[in-house]
Amino acid sequence: MTHVVVVGAGQAGASLVAKLRSIGFEGDITLIGAEKVPPYQRPPLSKAYLLGEMAEERLYLRPADFYADQDINLRLDTRVTGIDRAAKTIMLSDGDELHYDELALTVGAHPRMLPATIGGMLDGVYAVRDLSDADAMAPAFTAGRRVLIIGGGYIGLEAAAVASKLGLQVTLVEMADRILQRVAAPQTSDYFRALHSAHGVDIREGVGLDHLVGDGHVSGAVLTDGTELAIDFAVVGVGISPATILAESAGIDVGNGITTDAHGRTSDPHIWAAGDCASCLFQGETIRLESVGNAIDQAETVAVNIAGGDQPYVPKPWFWSDQYDCKLQIAGLNIGYTDVYVRHGDAPGVQSNWYYDGATLLAVDAMNDPRNYMIGKRLIEAGRSPDPALITDPATDMKALLKP
Repeated sequence: MTHVVVVGAGQAGASLVAKLRSIGFEGDITLIGAEKVPPYQRPPLSKAYLLGEMAEERLYLRPADFYADQDINLRLDTRVTGIDRAAKTIMLSDGDELHYDELALTVGAHPRMLPATIGGMLDGVYAVRDLSDADAMAPAFTAGRRVLIIGGGYIGLEAAAVASKLGLQVTLVEMADRILQRVAAPQTSDYFRALHSAHGVDIREGVGLDHLVGDGHVSGAVLTDGTELAIDFAVVGVGISPATILAESAGIDVGNGITTDAHGRTSDPHIWAAGDCASCLFQGETIRLESVGNAIDQAETVAVNIAGGDQPYVPKPWFWSDQYDCKLQIAGLNIGYTDVYVRHGDAPGVQSNWYYDGATLLAVDAMNDPRNYMIGKRLIEAGRSPDPALITDPATDMKALLKP
């Protein structure tokens, strides 16, 4: 009987094994996770969970008994130390070896950490990637304490929002000219800069961290402009790197993530990859998407193909971020945009930014504007691009843009 082994018990891994069973796969399934807890949601870690608004059990993607009920062998607190492709065997951290017929790598990504040479190993320096990270830093989020957020991407901004809501003194530094520079247009950066400033966050752009100081525990920071800050702890949000070491050491092709074809297969015909660790094809380009939606959709496509299907993966990029009372929803990818058109809503804080490459609609950033997010998402998926003049005209019936 076919044995499918899935390495990585995050969103992608959990979605893959559940999909296999839901489509009638009757072979053996083993899901291996490095953490001690069953698969769980990661986005709430830097938001509701850190705020104390969500209990650990509510993070779990499935009830604890789901895996046994579905005859899925869930092996937790276990790491895979190597892959023998010729023998179709993986080596485990407990000394065990496991044979596979088909192997899926859903190993996610690792947060980029600060080098030890600039204080990255001091106590009180945290990253936000898994449950243990959130649990470790939660006690530090106490009203009145001083926190330095390093990095002005979505993870850093979400951590800043939580800290501000809990009454901390928050300074955020971003080495680039503006927050969100790598992922969003200036109009979106302006929106979130104003939002955070209104909540008392001290945002410093074009300024990086030179080094942290402290005797064992971090107590201060020196910025690249020479400014010295007294701080109680720091949160590092400078991006993630795909977990490719296991694949690379096995001789599997990697680039920006584990390289996969249109069906999710790696350079080894019996090894697959999905989620944050895997690249995929999008409009003729090889990209890597870091989102829950991609992890689920890509993993479910891989499951279908492992079970004998012939289904290419067609990414439908969408993302979200929660900060204070603002919900940002993003549809599409803004890579290569030339123009951004802003549509303001009827209420304060309601706004959508529409990215175009010439006359072609690429993406939409919608802030507290779920209606226009859905309209933009449907337009992008249908390959339709309204005249930008209609987007910016407050009299336009946006829903009418969906009509043939």
